[in-house]
Amino acid sequence: MSIRCSRRPALAVAASLTLFVAVSSPQALLADEALNAKVDAVLAAGQPRMIGWRRDLHQNPELSNREFRTSKIVADHLQRLGLEVQTGVAKTGVVGVLKGGKPGPTIALRADMDALPVTEQVDLPFRSRATATYRNETVGVMHACGHDTHTAMLMGIAESFAAVRAELPGTVVFLFQPAEEGAPAGEEGGASLMIKEGVLERHKPEAVFGLHVFANMPTGMIGYRGGPLMAGSDSYRIVVKGRQTHGARPWGGIDPIVVSSQIVNALQTVVSRQTDITANPAVVTVGAIKGGIRHNIVPDEVEMVGTIRTFDPQQRATILKNIERLVTHTAEASGATATFALDPGSNPVVRNDPALTERVLPSLRSVAGAANVRPVPLVTGAEDFAFFAEKVPSFFFFVGITPREQNLLSAASNHSPLFFVDESALPMGQRAFARVALDYLSGANAAPPGP
Repeated sequence: MSIRCSRRPALAVAASLTLFVAVSSPQALLADEALNAKVDAVLAAGQPRMIGWRRDLHQNPELSNREFRTSKIVADHLQRLGLEVQTGVAKTGVVGVLKGGKPGPTIALRADMDALPVTEQVDLPFRSRATATYRNETVGVMHACGHDTHTAMLMGIAESFAAVRAELPGTVVFLFQPAEEGAPAGEEGGASLMIKEGVLERHKPEAVFGLHVFANMPTGMIGYRGGPLMAGSDSYRIVVKGRQTHGARPWGGIDPIVVSSQIVNALQTVVSRQTDITANPAVVTVGAIKGGIRHNIVPDEVEMVGTIRTFDPQQRATILKNIERLVTHTAEASGATATFALDPGSNPVVRNDPALTERVLPSLRSVAGAANVRPVPLVTGAEDFAFFAEKVPSFFFFVGITPREQNLLSAASNHSPLFFVDESALPMGQRAFARVALDYLSGANAAPPGP
């Protein structure tokens, strides 16, 4: 679809997306550029504060649904800016509403706030030394996925938009979301709980935007994709039951550790031998195995947990069926039993609205340069931003944060204890995020009316 800036009054409908279109006279276009310039100036002046917030959050990370300190920092900041602020959303989330002085649409900008049970190994003056209890174990806590940067960038954008509120068209809803990495066992959380509690019904944004820093791209690069972008994810649990016996007499029992080893190996064939990966990629991973307490005892039971990533509903259904068959039959062949079950809280596929994607590309290119805004292949990582995208036309993009002089193949990935953010990448990512929002609010790049 060809998207261009209209120089005549229009209210456009593009694909299934209702888009706000402002009166686009030459004077209006000039005013939009002036507004962008004012916001850019506030962002530039606030860069030290943004970096300071990021470092503070990085040094004091909090796990999902436990973002108490983080949410207070965010809420206090938004209240000082004069926004309408709601706290305790989806347990620890914060929603801020900024109403501009001019008429326009309502949009939402989202940032996630939670960290991961990872012990940081990056030698930084602000490295995390935090610990917490996770699944009954004491673990290190680290912003190993960059959510500290997302929160800091959006705090700065809120500050810049508040500074020009009299000239701002429309309303911006700032969604500071907890538990993107998944709520603790037995709890709800994340984007799905925010929606369940009515955040979209209450504010009715016509578009939702989000970003994510990405270690697989160099600093200065922006990655995007229309349609499916990130995989849907399922978490699973396999329990293998054998019969306990003395380790010196393994024939006296049924060894669930051996059976589990066979299952782990067999699971590798679900994708490599039973799935057409030329149609859509898929991933089946075992993330943890727990069983046994002593060197000379064959235990009764072994538990395995892992993740499944897919892009197609039929492919997902087939993979789940194949895993369950493989697990139960492998166990039966050794006289053991095994169960396969999905944990609650699966994420759908992150889908960028195609028309909205085309509309925002000029905004991204105006900040990063056309050569630095590139389409990316399907990403097997998952994001619960997908829940927003299921309900409202949305756009989600990546910001590269690996120094350009570094080989991308050697860069530590998101979720690694060596995950590193090149902070020089953050101002550009922040400006791109702000520019997408401002241009949408002002009607820039909207599709012209039909014949």
